[in-house]
Amino acid sequence: MFKTLTLASIYELQGFKEEALSIYEEILKKDPENFEARQAIKRLKKTNKNFSGVNQKAKDFFIRAHSNDDLKTFERWLMQWN
Repeated sequence: MFKTLTLASIYELQGFKEEALSIYEEILKKDPENFEARQAIKRLKKTNKNFSGVNQKAKDFFIRAHSNDDLKTFERWLMQWN
């Protein structure tokens, strides 16, 4: 899996804060000057105090998606948060 700012942002937007934080931290280790990753880490560490946890059901569905229909179902779930 490619750990990118985009993937971290998607995780963050969907409530997967721990996963997002982990990716941002990896990015920062590889590129200590990455402003966006640094800001995201600060933001997430502030909000982690009120973090209610990962939506494990949605995460598992995303990981196990094997078809375009699965991905469309997941996309519809994502869009409800927009």
